[in-house]
Amino acid sequence: MRPRTWVLVLAAVFAVLQLANVSGRDTPDTKNYLSYALSLRGESKREAARVTIDYACMGKAALARRNQSVDVVRFHRPDPAPRVRSECEAREWAYVEPRLRAGQTGGHTVPFMSERFMRIFEVRPGYPVFLVPFVTVLGVTWGLWAASVVIAAAGGVLAFLVLRTLSVPVPLALTGQALYYVLPCGTTAMRPMTEGLLLALTLAALWGCALVLEGRRGRAGVALVGGSLAALFTVKHSQALFLGVCLAAAGALLAVRRWRRGRAPGRGVLALVGVGCAAVLGTVLLARLLRYPSESDSLQDLLTGHFARPDRADPWREFLHLQVNFWVEWLRRQLWQPLFLAFLAAGAWGARRRPAFGGFLAAAAFTGILTQAGHPDITIWGDRLIVLAWLLPVLGVPLLLEPAARGRVPVPAQGTPVGLAR
Repeated sequence: MRPRTWVLVLAAVFAVLQLANVSGRDTPDTKNYLSYALSLRGESKREAARVTIDYACMGKAALARRNQSVDVVRFHRPDPAPRVRSECEAREWAYVEPRLRAGQTGGHTVPFMSERFMRIFEVRPGYPVFLVPFVTVLGVTWGLWAASVVIAAAGGVLAFLVLRTLSVPVPLALTGQALYYVLPCGTTAMRPMTEGLLLALTLAALWGCALVLEGRRGRAGVALVGGSLAALFTVKHSQALFLGVCLAAAGALLAVRRWRRGRAPGRGVLALVGVGCAAVLGTVLLARLLRYPSESDSLQDLLTGHFARPDRADPWREFLHLQVNFWVEWLRRQLWQPLFLAFLAAGAWGARRRPAFGGFLAAAAFTGILTQAGHPDITIWGDRLIVLAWLLPVLGVPLLLEPAARGRVPVPAQGTPVGLAR
C-alpha cells in the first residue's frame, strides 16, 4: 500500500478503538466548553444548561455502572446508574439555578461557577467553535466523540507529515504517528477539552518549521507557523505566548550558532524568529486590549480553589513556595515510574540527529513544562497540562531509530523534501 493509505489505516484503527469509550471521557472543564458551543449554536442559557448537565451526568452514570460491574464486592448489586445520574443532576442544578435566577447570564458559558472563574473560559472560543458543527449534526454525545477523534487523528497525521518532511523513512514516520496515538498524546487528545487542539496546532507549527529548514517551501512554512500561533490564541492564548517565546528563542539560538560558524543565519530562520516575536507581542497586546484574565487572576484561581476562598494577599510568594513543593513531588513520582523521563531522554537523543529542527522540537515540547509550571497542581488528571512535552519522544524516537532503518547510512543534517505520496 502507498504511504498515504497506511496513514489512513492507522487513523481509522485508532478511531475504531475509541468506540470502546464513547461516553465518560469528559472532565469538569468539558461542561464549560460544551455550553459555550451550544450557546454559539443559538441555545438559551437554560437549554444549554439542561443539555450540558444531561451529558455530564450521563457520563458519570456510565462510569458508575462500569466500575460496579468489576467491583469484587458490589458487582452483583443493582445498577447504580439511575441513582448516580439523579444525584448528579440535582447537584449541578443546585449550582446553576440560583445563578441563572440572579441574572448571571452574560457571555456564552453556563454559570456552573462564579463569573470570575467562567471568564477564563469565555476567552477561549476556538474549541467551542470547532465543536459546533459536530454537536449540531451528530448530537452532543456522538458529536463530542467525533470531534475528539478528528482532532486526535489529525495530530497523528501531522506527526507523520513532520517526519516525512525531514526525509525520515516511511516506516519510521508511521511509527511517529502510532506513537502519538498510543502515548498520552492520543489519550489526552480524545478528552473533550482544549489539549487536543493545542497538540495538533503545535505540531502544525513544527511542520512549518520543518518546511522552512528544508529550504524549498519556506514561505509556506512561515505562513503555517504564523497561522498556527494565531489559531492557538483563540484556543488558549497562554499557549500562543509560550510557543511564540520558545520558537523565537530556538530560532535565535540557531541563528547565533550559524553566525559563529561563519554561516548566514538564513532568511527562513530569521523569519521564524520574527513570527515568534510577533506572536508574543500580539498575544500580550491583544490580551490586554480585550481585557483577558491576567496572570494575577490565574494565580488567585489556583491558590483559592477556583475563587472559592478569599484572594491571597501575597500570591507570588505562595506560588513560588508551591512550585518548589510541586516539582520535588513530581520528580519523586517520575523516578518511581520513570517511563516519561525515559521517553524524554530517548526523544532528546533522537532530536540530535536533526540539530536545527531538534532545537525547535525541544522548544515546542518545553511549552508543556511551562504550562505545568503555570498550574503546579499535582491532582490534575493524567498530567494533561504537561502533555505537550510528549511531542519530543513522538518525533524524536523515530529519529533515534533512523540509523537502524537506513542500515546505519549517514543522512544529511537537514533532509530533502519528501512528499506524502512517495
